[in-house]
Amino acid sequence: MTSIKNSVVLVTGGSRGLGKALVEELYERGAAKVYASARDPRTVTHPDAVPLALEVTDPASVEAAAAQARDVTVLVNNAGISLGASSFLDAPVEDVRREFETNFFGPLLVTRAFVPHIERNGGGHLLNVHSVLSWLAVAGSYSATKAALWSQTNTLRLELRPRGIGVTGLHVGYIDTDMASRVDAPKSAPRDVAALALDGIEADAHEVLADDISRSVRSGLSGDLTALYPQLEDTAG
Repeated sequence: MTSIKNSVVLVTGGSRGLGKALVEELYERGAAKVYASARDPRTVTHPDAVPLALEVTDPASVEAAAAQARDVTVLVNNAGISLGASSFLDAPVEDVRREFETNFFGPLLVTRAFVPHIERNGGGHLLNVHSVLSWLAVAGSYSATKAALWSQTNTLRLELRPRGIGVTGLHVGYIDTDMASRVDAPKSAPRDVAALALDGIEADAHEVLADDISRSVRSGLSGDLTALYPQLEDTAG
C-alpha cells in the first residue's frame, strides 16, 4: 500500500487546474514534499510546494528535473494539452503531433526518468491522468492521445509491479478548469477529483473512475459500438 503521508511527490502541470488541486490535497494528507512542475515555475503559487521547471516534451528539461528531484516516491503525470484537433482529416498535422508529444510521449519521458529514483527510494506509485475520452473517440487526436496513454499505463503497470511501483490510471470527464471553460456540460470540482485520485493511490487501485460518465462509458466497452456511438445506428447492418 502507498501512503501519501510523508511521501515525496512530483505533480506535472502542478500550477493550475487539477494539478494545483492535487498539490493542495497532497499537503492536506501529510505529504512531506511536493514538487509542482510548470514550464514557468513562477506560476506555482502554493506556499509549501517546491516549484520545478519542466517541459515534458523536452528530454533535456526532463533529465534536469529528475536530477533535481531525486527523492521522489510518487509521480503524478498530469500535464496535458488539448488543441481542438477534432478532425483527423482537417486538423493541422502539427497540432496532432504536438498533442501526442505532450499527452503520450511527455508522460513516457517523465516516467522513464523518475522510475529509477522511485525504485532506489524503496518503491512508490505512479498516477497517470487519463480521461473518459480514452474510451470515447469524439475529440479527434486528443481522444487518441488519451487512448494511447491508457495503453501505456496498462503496460507500465505490468512492468513496474515487480519493481515495487504501483500504477493507477485516473479517468474523468469534464473538470471545472481552464481547459473546459468553454464547455457547457456538468463538470467535477478539481479538488473532488484530486481527493478520489489520491484515494486510489493509497488503495493501490488500478483505475479510478472519478465521475458518472467515466463509470458509464467504462461499463459499456464490452457492448456493441452503437451503444457508445449512436450515430452508427443508421448504418448498422
